Amino acid sequence: MRIDKFLWCVRKYKTRSLSTEEIRKERVKLNGETAKPSREVKVDDTVHFRREGIEYGLKVKDLPKSRVGAKLVVDYIVDITPEEELNKKEFIQMMRSFDRKKGTGRPTKKERRDLDDFKD
Repeated sequence: MRIDKFLWCVRKYKTRSLSTEEIRKERVKLNGETAKPSREVKVDDTVHFRREGIEYGLKVKDLPKSRVGAKLVVDYIVDITPEEELNKKEFIQMMRSFDRKKGTGRPTKKERRDLDDFKD
């Protein structure tokens, strides 16, 4: 199965064209090498891809015939993303919630408490 199709089938990218575009931008590596969209994925291959500043890692358990439901993804891949990257993901999500655009008004009471907790 092609790597662009595989990443789309296991729901790592919303569309196949997005997955192809990311591969062309050299953000996806297959077994440690930069891959092209037509590169074939086999069982026990490792796939590393960068998305939103985080380096994800996957090990291929099986190849799906077509796009699978979110609950069935675990039958086809093993997540080998390092713990540091997952912590980075949580930190990025937290920083997005604290970032306020200029002119959006005063923070709500809950946002104010969250900001005070974050600063302490």
